[in-house]
Amino acid sequence: MRLVAVIFLPFALGYFFSYLYRTVNAVIGPDLALEMLLSPGQLGMLTSTYFIAFASAQIPVGIYLDSHGPRRVVAVLLLIAAVGAFLFSIGEGLWGLVLGRALIGLGVAACLMGAFKAMSEWFPGEKLPFMNGLVVAFGGLGAMVATAPTEAFVSEVGWRFGFAALAIATLLVAAAIWYVAPERERAGASEPMASRINGMVSIYRSGLFWWVAPLAALSQGSFLAIQTLWAGPWLRDVAGLDSRAVSFTLLAGAAGFVLGNVFIGLIAERLARRDIPPLVTAAGGMALFILVQLLVLLEWTFAPELLWFIFGATGTAGVVIFAVLARMFPAELVGRASTAQNLLIFGAAFALQWGMGEVINLWPVATDGAYSVKGYRAAFGAALALQVAAFAWMLAYRPKPKSA
Repeated sequence: MRLVAVIFLPFALGYFFSYLYRTVNAVIGPDLALEMLLSPGQLGMLTSTYFIAFASAQIPVGIYLDSHGPRRVVAVLLLIAAVGAFLFSIGEGLWGLVLGRALIGLGVAACLMGAFKAMSEWFPGEKLPFMNGLVVAFGGLGAMVATAPTEAFVSEVGWRFGFAALAIATLLVAAAIWYVAPERERAGASEPMASRINGMVSIYRSGLFWWVAPLAALSQGSFLAIQTLWAGPWLRDVAGLDSRAVSFTLLAGAAGFVLGNVFIGLIAERLARRDIPPLVTAAGGMALFILVQLLVLLEWTFAPELLWFIFGATGTAGVVIFAVLARMFPAELVGRASTAQNLLIFGAAFALQWGMGEVINLWPVATDGAYSVKGYRAAFGAALALQVAAFAWMLAYRPKPKSA
């Protein structure tokens, strides 16, 4: 229980706020677009700025997680996130909001990988899929808070006050990680920078890494691109829901995300005991997610809450890849291997989220602000096609080194 209190909870809280920041624009996005007069492309660019700032930090984050440890790295970066949230709360134009959003993305860039690194250092290896799943489930709780509760809160006090409150809460979480979480002695702090960079390069040159990385990046990237922005407009324009119904449907999706992470971790752990590797669990889950996206593409709107619950539950499957990477690479490279994968995931999320906005923008916007159904079909269909291609690659490619 002590490890849960001093390791799991502080880092899980960090990821809770990381995911809340990541998802909140799915709820406030339509109001933000109307207030700031943003086009679909501009809204997509603004929201996806989080992802590109997040992705750009992954290589140095991986290096410093291995050399200086998760406690220091996560706590310091969260201070930047708090500054970003405050700047977002006072932003008066598109570029002011972009700056705040970018600093938020940079500031939370180590929350998930730092938590995974901490779990790998303090918990036994056979527990990693489950503990990692619980961490991501905490993020799902953040996603839940970013739906109906946020919609109700923002309708009372406004999104600017909401982001100011988030800035204060982020400072408190940073303090909790710094003062509560213990630190391990590590030799990596004295490792030459050239050696640290060579370790990252060795990961990107690994055939094993490129065996699994493309599918995980496109699966998680598509999930993030849709869940954190385009799900809300799709539910409004395609499913025909009002803002309150949209927020509760997104809440159902976030609930699926939470439960999906818990169960995918348990399933991976149980199957591993029967000599079925976590990679099989991850691939099966991502295949199910592809099928669910096909239902979205076919505009199955009979029960949107159920559809989005399943979307959230299956969209979590790619997280098991991080347990796979922990087995593929030596302990001193685990942080860098995880952030190497995360760089691809968030780079894909940035490109897909912004790209979806630009594709949707190819069709005219209705006078009431609704986007074209054909635009959603083209944007979501392109993302789905990329995932199918990546799945085919993983099935066809055969790396030479040891298996996962």
